[in-house]
Amino acid sequence: MRHCALIGLAALAACDAPPVAEGAVRYDGVETRLLEGDLVNFRVTVANAADEDAVADYAKCAAAQYALIRGYGFARNVRTIVNEEGGIWTGDAVYTISPALPRGLRTIDAEVTVADCAARDIPTV
Repeated sequence: MRHCALIGLAALAACDAPPVAEGAVRYDGVETRLLEGDLVNFRVTVANAADEDAVADYAKCAAAQYALIRGYGFARNVRTIVNEEGGIWTGDAVYTISPALPRGLRTIDAEVTVADCAARDIPTV
């Protein structure tokens, strides 16, 4: 069970995260920023990741869900930068979202990707 509290007018939410097994990958949040038009930035944080793929996958899952929320069916990865410091991994990814399959090799079908993320227990936004 999650326990959340709202503090002050800024509506700062403080939540106790659900329990995670020691050493398990922990997805610590997504910050989403609309850059311009269909260009969206996702900043993600992951603890206990085995490698940078876990971080990139988390950003991909967030991008897919965001596309669906905005009424789009597809996204394309523009770039993903991954860093690790002290066991905490961060990702800074940029995606375009679109109603039709965009050009490029790094495209994703949002519905298929969200379903895959759920099957792999990777949270989305």
